[in-house]
Amino acid sequence: MAGTHEETDMARVLRGLAHGDASVRLRTALAVGSAPDERLVDRLVERCASEPDFSVREMLTWALTRHPRALTVPRLMDELRSERPQARSQALHTLSKTGDRRAWPAIGRELLTDPDDEVARTAWRAAVALVPEDERAALAAVLTGQLGRGGRETRLSLSRALIALGEAAGAALGAAAAHPEPRVREHALATEELRRDPDAGFDFAIEEAKRRVALGTDDGKG
Repeated sequence: MAGTHEETDMARVLRGLAHGDASVRLRTALAVGSAPDERLVDRLVERCASEPDFSVREMLTWALTRHPRALTVPRLMDELRSERPQARSQALHTLSKTGDRRAWPAIGRELLTDPDDEVARTAWRAAVALVPEDERAALAAVLTGQLGRGGRETRLSLSRALIALGEAAGAALGAAAAHPEPRVREHALATEELRRDPDAGFDFAIEEAKRRVALGTDDGKG
């Protein structure tokens, strides 16, 4: 009878995670995280790949972090190879929350330059959270190769990632400030400005960088 009861509970949880009402899915994910069950790791990861509600995705991530990393980290690393962008981005997000540096080798150039902006942005944040100290400069070099990419939010995410790398990003940003593409130079200069003055604000830094590039004073003397 105990086995039947457990099966009934499992079926209830699975129905809850797939329920049409987001509030039900949220409560179910909370319950799973509050009482971790290793049998649910795969289903939680799978649900992250398709869950449309942001709050529910965050709760699914929290629930996964409540399970043993020995189970979740390898499964999430596998998910980084998924063809579905949301699967990749959520796996990256959850890996960054685990803080487990074993995941670092899986965050390669392919993810850092992913054509999907949301995946790339999440990869940047995860990489900064997990990168070993001796690989920070190499990561900065890859990230500066993405300068000028996308709209405001994408560029802001990249600037924040580079700023989080601290001095390791200095040389790469300096080289990018001399890039032949004005949009890349502007983004590099704006990021350097924010490194010096975090209170300047991204929009102001970008406008100031555009002015410097237009006037030809983007050599650090303007």
